[in-house]
Amino acid sequence: MTPAPTSDTVADRLRAVQELYDRGESIGALVALVREAGLGPAERRGVDREALAGPLGLRLDAAAKRGAARRREAISVLRPYLAEVDPRVKRDLPVGRRAGYHLVETRDPEELAESDALAKLAAAAAEPSRRVRKGFRWYADLPVEVDDKLLRLRRADLVPVTQIDDISWVGGRLRITGHAYLAGLSVRSRRFNHATVVLKGPRWLPRVTLKTRRVYRPEATHAAKEPGCNYDWAGFTAELHPFSLRWRAALRAVVRGGKRVLRRRNTVQDTTTWRAEIAIWSRMARATGTLRGPAIGRTERPAGLQVKPRWWVRPVWTSDKSLQVVLQPTRAELTRVRLDGDNVVLTGFIPGHPVTRGKARVGGHRMAAEFAPVEGGSEFTLALGVQTLLKDRDARRLWVEPKGEPAAAVMLEGGEETRLIVGDREITVQGDRRDRVVISGHKILPVITSAEWQDDALTLTGTYPDPDPGPRDLLLRHRGGLIIRVPLRRDGEEFSVRIAPGAMPRFGSTVPLAEGVWSMSVAPPGKHGPAIAPTRFDHAGLDALDEEQRTVDGRVYRFVATRYDVPVLVAAEDRPGDERSAAGVWALSRNFYPAERARPLREAAVYVSYDGRSYSDSPRAIYEERLRRGDDSEHIWVVRDGAFVPPGSADLGLGGDIVPKVVREGSREHYEALARARYVVSNGFLPPWYRTRDDQVCVQTWHGTPVKHIGRDLPHMRREPRPPVWHRQAVEVRGWDVLVSQSAWASSVMRKAFGYEGEILESGYPRNDVLAGDREPAAAAIRRRIGIPEGKRVVLYAPTFRDYDRRNASVKLDLVDARRALGADHVVLVRGHAMQAFPHVPSLDGFSIDVTTYPDIADLLLIADVLVTDYSSTMFDFVASGRPVVLFTPDLDRYRSARDLYLDLESQRPGLRLATSPEVVEALRSIDSVSAKLADRYAAFVRTYAPHDNGKAAARLVDHVFSS
Repeated sequence: MTPAPTSDTVADRLRAVQELYDRGESIGALVALVREAGLGPAERRGVDREALAGPLGLRLDAAAKRGAARRREAISVLRPYLAEVDPRVKRDLPVGRRAGYHLVETRDPEELAESDALAKLAAAAAEPSRRVRKGFRWYADLPVEVDDKLLRLRRADLVPVTQIDDISWVGGRLRITGHAYLAGLSVRSRRFNHATVVLKGPRWLPRVTLKTRRVYRPEATHAAKEPGCNYDWAGFTAELHPFSLRWRAALRAVVRGGKRVLRRRNTVQDTTTWRAEIAIWSRMARATGTLRGPAIGRTERPAGLQVKPRWWVRPVWTSDKSLQVVLQPTRAELTRVRLDGDNVVLTGFIPGHPVTRGKARVGGHRMAAEFAPVEGGSEFTLALGVQTLLKDRDARRLWVEPKGEPAAAVMLEGGEETRLIVGDREITVQGDRRDRVVISGHKILPVITSAEWQDDALTLTGTYPDPDPGPRDLLLRHRGGLIIRVPLRRDGEEFSVRIAPGAMPRFGSTVPLAEGVWSMSVAPPGKHGPAIAPTRFDHAGLDALDEEQRTVDGRVYRFVATRYDVPVLVAAEDRPGDERSAAGVWALSRNFYPAERARPLREAAVYVSYDGRSYSDSPRAIYEERLRRGDDSEHIWVVRDGAFVPPGSADLGLGGDIVPKVVREGSREHYEALARARYVVSNGFLPPWYRTRDDQVCVQTWHGTPVKHIGRDLPHMRREPRPPVWHRQAVEVRGWDVLVSQSAWASSVMRKAFGYEGEILESGYPRNDVLAGDREPAAAAIRRRIGIPEGKRVVLYAPTFRDYDRRNASVKLDLVDARRALGADHVVLVRGHAMQAFPHVPSLDGFSIDVTTYPDIADLLLIADVLVTDYSSTMFDFVASGRPVVLFTPDLDRYRSARDLYLDLESQRPGLRLATSPEVVEALRSIDSVSAKLADRYAAFVRTYAPHDNGKAAARLVDHVFSS
């Protein structure tokens, strides 16, 4: 799509429109702001183009899905506005938007509002694979009857998808390797498939065409988002000879130098920048786009090549990850850094003619500098105040400005980087990825100098000259918020740490690092926030850094430096390409699964708990009950991301040698197991591709009696027309054979919420069997696993998630106040919800323990003496133990308005309901007397909501389902 004009007026107007959109304002408010006066013709076209393609188009899509009334409102607002829009703007919009606005302008408004034409169009336009060729041109295959000219694919629709996997110098040439394709147009061979990388320089300078050829690269298909498309031959390699840049830059230098001579100024060596584009001609379609998208790691920091003294060719990435190639002279270089009292003194050299006057600049601050002629050029010196540098939060580049000449970036040019320790902070003078000098003051950072893989473990060593010699942990932080701590070994300023990513400790057992990117920082044990110091990788060691993959027990790990020097550990399952790609998943669900479903059933049972994320809940209890009875039929556990290893009968102390089979979630074996197993036991919804066979038995244990609205009772599920998730849920629910319920009350709620008409087994929840009877033998082992000393009273704090605030932890209990009031004989276990941001739980000398990642909450309920929760189903489970429950609901009104509740927490609660943390802490201090006063209420709650949780629920279910 043609970029919008970049004037401040246009940018400000579009920013204001986006803010209205983000606040959820009506489409009428958005259109009124777009149409406001104050724009010239070109600016008006720019605002219209961006608004129609972005916020207004998204509002129309949303209205299309939300019923006739919303569609009618959107049409009535957009129709008069579209009549005033320049036809060229509408013609250049993406095809889905063009077609939608055409319907709004030309169809009868009432007829269009009552139909689902706009909804179907929005759904189809989101699928880039809907392309058809007619003659020599490509068109969108959309469910709308309009002239073919309107559906013809234009520049806005044919945008190259690119990724650069490697940039390196080979034989003095720059080689660029990656893949590029047009979304929706398969590239299955070299025929009718060409790509050319072009470098475009400033203004009139001739462009540089790189020698480019297509190569076989199936990784492009595996990484694509479009199912049913094949991009195996979308790979390319392109080579650049530096001479192509040098003669063009020399020609530009002659022209620019002549102009400076005519103005009686000194000639200046100048940087010339080329931006990289790729032109694709594929299956009669042609498009040009920016070359962007570096792969993580070495590709983000491509090396430069020195073509002659103080002249470099450097491939660089812009802030939007677009590739540029620069021919860059070193007009100034740093030669020395020293600490002189309260100043950092920088000395450098400027080659060429003598300079006696000028300024220096650090970031945006211009300052005085001394210039003195020396042999071959000039020397400059400037002094920077230490305290001024330490106050700055951002790294700043160093420039010199000789009088009468343009500013020159000061380069490191092979010189050593400098770290100056000042108390508990440091000043660094370093080179960035383009070798430009950058100055910053900040807390002392740990710098990793080497990374070595040995025996499936990664050993990191480095320097950390923090004057505090106390212990430190290496914090591995997942993008989802999970933090894992590994103790550092410190020896003066040196440190080392050993990470076994396939066997990270967790509550007495080991698990592999979850899939994703793990960042690294250092902090004292138990500390968060300002105490955390992010790690960096030593720039001198980047070229030798081993960033190759390591495979450990079916998982792949990479230690890489991203964003130039930020170390991260990347973890992933070692999955074949046809299982991880959109095309592969499409083939497995559309072809492989139906074929397996037609084969005979096996006498096997598949157990799925929380999509395979844990060995827990009622599926665990049912599995263990069957093993307790010696049932040696085939048992299959679905495991996601290596989260657990299900135990066999011997591991559980039940005797025998029954060993379960493990299938990886999303694998071919997963599809085959769900297609052919006689029994499927789950505590939640199964994959959308799953369909229960007539001769299968699907047991839905669900994961708790609902307090908050679920299923069809959620607001978005009641919209007309029904959202896609409503239909997916309806299809799966029809396949349930048995729905397990905790009580008659829960049965009525879930039957309505799910639209379920089949059998309900009111047996109680198998997961709660451990809470009835003698808890001590099992509880003692669990307390040891978590690290709870003997004699401590255990408070479990387990809040649920908030739909309206998932980015923040839902922990509202003041743990510092609780420690002060409850004393050393208590310990608080904090269990954050998996759908909420991970909480930061201070240790407080062992008073509080974060158990968010503990596999099964049933174990935590077993050892808890008191439960503090809010709107969670754990209140129904915990009453099976007979121990007290406190409801801490500081946001009851807001939560009820956002989600609504089935339970009246005033008349139907099992214990106290409190709104503030001090009230909760005070109640915990006198919980025994409080519980005694509410004994009748508690007993009535148990009779109504948990009448069957007496320790025999699993046995009843196994008798009912597996013994028939």
